Amino acid sequence: MMKSRDSYFDNAKFILILLVVFGHIIRSFIDDNELMLNIYKFVYTFHMPAFILISGYFAKGFNKPGYVKKVAKKLILPYLIFQGLYSVYYYLIQDESVVALDPLDPQWSLWFLISLFFWNVLLIPFTKMSKQWAILTAFVIGIAVGYIDFISNYLSLSRTFVFFPIFLIGYYLQRDHFRKVTTQKARLFAASLMVLTFFSYFFLEFDYSWLFGSKPYSEFGEVNVISSFVRLGFYTLTFITTISFLAFIPTRQTFFTHLGTRTFFVYLLHGLFIGYFRNSALPDFIKDYESLTLLVVLSILLTLLLSSNFVKTIAQPVIELRATNLKQAIKEIR
Repeated sequence: MMKSRDSYFDNAKFILILLVVFGHIIRSFIDDNELMLNIYKFVYTFHMPAFILISGYFAKGFNKPGYVKKVAKKLILPYLIFQGLYSVYYYLIQDESVVALDPLDPQWSLWFLISLFFWNVLLIPFTKMSKQWAILTAFVIGIAVGYIDFISNYLSLSRTFVFFPIFLIGYYLQRDHFRKVTTQKARLFAASLMVLTFFSYFFLEFDYSWLFGSKPYSEFGEVNVISSFVRLGFYTLTFITTISFLAFIPTRQTFFTHLGTRTFFVYLLHGLFIGYFRNSALPDFIKDYESLTLLVVLSILLTLLLSSNFVKTIAQPVIELRATNLKQAIKEIR
């Protein structure tokens, strides 16, 4: 009998992919709008870390025969396909003089695919240590790589090392840990932490690029021992907001639960729309209204569209390297 899916995680993944789309849409408005900027910072504090934590939780079978090969097929092949696709696409819409076809320099959000592959591979040596030493070592490396200038976005090395502690902790988590954070008492406490964090951003100024984990410390100014404590501070903030966010995820099946199984499609495809959006006149049109509601609605519509059966059927041969019945796509059109 096939094991049933856990609605909690599918709910979490759908909400998270919606936040990913929303964060990329509002990026065009953060330079001139303090509210948008603080919302952007707030979302980026936890949305990808939460994705990474959940990905780690589901990597418990990494030591099974053929697991790495399976992960490589699932992640690296789509990465190479979309790396080429996005390179040509950005060349066309941004009027660039040369097509950037470097497979080792991830285009935009494709870093997650290559880092996710590396995180799964890193479990092999790290799980040979005790749990405490493995987590401590991962954090030490995540902090130390900031001092090495050549570890940056190339091959997604910086993000791989910086976010690996979160993935590793996710791997060690059990289902009961998630149940404990969804109790009523835990949710009230989490709500207080999230509200406090969000409003603190109106008083604390910092470069939001720290949240990306993609740059060495030299990109932020003088490099010294304080740089380590800054990253450690962001680790702390990330874990507080990530766990707090996970406290609010519905545990039962909802109307969007099944869409949480299609986040890979949304993640890979939404960049095509975001790229066009940013290079069109739409941001200027929307900016005149400064409507946060409009951007939220736009994000929801785009996420629902890319989660649809029609898009899944059409894109499946490229993303999952398999095809389903085309009749399903025809029904969606009707």
